[in-house]
Amino acid sequence: MPARDPIALLLAGQYPDPESGALLAAESRAVVIEDSLAGGEAELIAALGTGPRVAVVSDRATHGVLGARIESALGARFRVQSIVVDAGPRADDEMVERLLGALAPGTDLVIAVGSGTLNDLTKMVAFRRDVPQAVFATAPSMNGYTSLSASITSDGIKRSFRTRTPLGVYFDLRVLAAAPARLIRAGLGDSACRPTAQADWLLQHLLLDRPYREAPFALLADDERHLFGDTRALLAGDLEMMRHLVRTLVLSGFGMTICNGSYPASQGEHLLAHYIEMMQAQEPPHSFHGEQIAVCTVAMAELQEQMLARDTPPRLRPNARERADLVRHFGEVIGDACWHELELKRFDAAQTEALNDRLARNWDAMRARIAAVGVGAAKLRGLLADAGAPVEPAAIGWPVAVFAQARLHAREIRNRYTFLDLAADS
Repeated sequence: MPARDPIALLLAGQYPDPESGALLAAESRAVVIEDSLAGGEAELIAALGTGPRVAVVSDRATHGVLGARIESALGARFRVQSIVVDAGPRADDEMVERLLGALAPGTDLVIAVGSGTLNDLTKMVAFRRDVPQAVFATAPSMNGYTSLSASITSDGIKRSFRTRTPLGVYFDLRVLAAAPARLIRAGLGDSACRPTAQADWLLQHLLLDRPYREAPFALLADDERHLFGDTRALLAGDLEMMRHLVRTLVLSGFGMTICNGSYPASQGEHLLAHYIEMMQAQEPPHSFHGEQIAVCTVAMAELQEQMLARDTPPRLRPNARERADLVRHFGEVIGDACWHELELKRFDAAQTEALNDRLARNWDAMRARIAAVGVGAAKLRGLLADAGAPVEPAAIGWPVAVFAQARLHAREIRNRYTFLDLAADS
């Protein structure tokens, strides 16, 4: 743990913004990362001061791993409602409504016991009921634990909904170290996208004058350095390396909260993954979100390196895609929604020429600054492969043709100008 622990500083409202010097704070009251939390669960929840009626939400898998233990520990001090859903629930509108219907009136706190999907679902349900949420993690598989958003599939489109940061976030490292290896690798994949996401966000800032902040990246730099230094140790039960992974995920989530959006952790690599999830006509072989991000991060890093290696600046052309093109490709409902996103970053001839002028004048400075935040495509590929994480589309069942379509069309699903746009527009 660093001498001036950024998590502790954020919880105390004392983390200095590296650009402005303003003191930054986290909305959470507690983040607890310990080798073991056994026996202390009730005290942790009591310290939140939310009231006696708690609902513990798990699925059949996470209930066996940790949910039953949490319910038993809380039972002596709280009125506990146990909500256990089938294993592998989908984070979609239907499941949100089912959980809303199951949640007892007057609940004071909703507690998720799980990882990505359960955290998103519980976060959304707590927000809709206007009650606080806490989470006990069962796997270090994603960076959304401390974010203020929930990823929910709504009307066929994967969307990020503004919710609230959990009041309490709890990590038992022994439980996490015993998680399936693929879930640990997924967390590494969700962490490894920091360089590509930062490069894309910086591109938007330098080319389009969109807001950008250094704080989310400064927060996790120390833990990321340790994590990237020896990813093999994650699968060997090394609790200190697991601590670095968990802290990186926690701080990435807080970075998104500080920036009021997922910009520092979700850019082109996430667009690729979301596009494929939306467009798969048949159910693909199961892969976890972080595994998908690992594959897409390597692809984005390679694209970014190719673009940044150009001595001459890219020359952009106006985007000729129309609403009808997107409706033909995505279907009426999704195509129309994507059009509303894409048209916000379609530039006419005059705007395009202004951007080309900026690229001509500033390309060398722009590419040097963007390259400085990366770690290199080869290094990203290596540190992921060292932990056994997938780095090629075929490793998670994505056909070559599907991934090629994602490279062309993923940029159309969201108004984030990434290297996917720069490559396509030039």
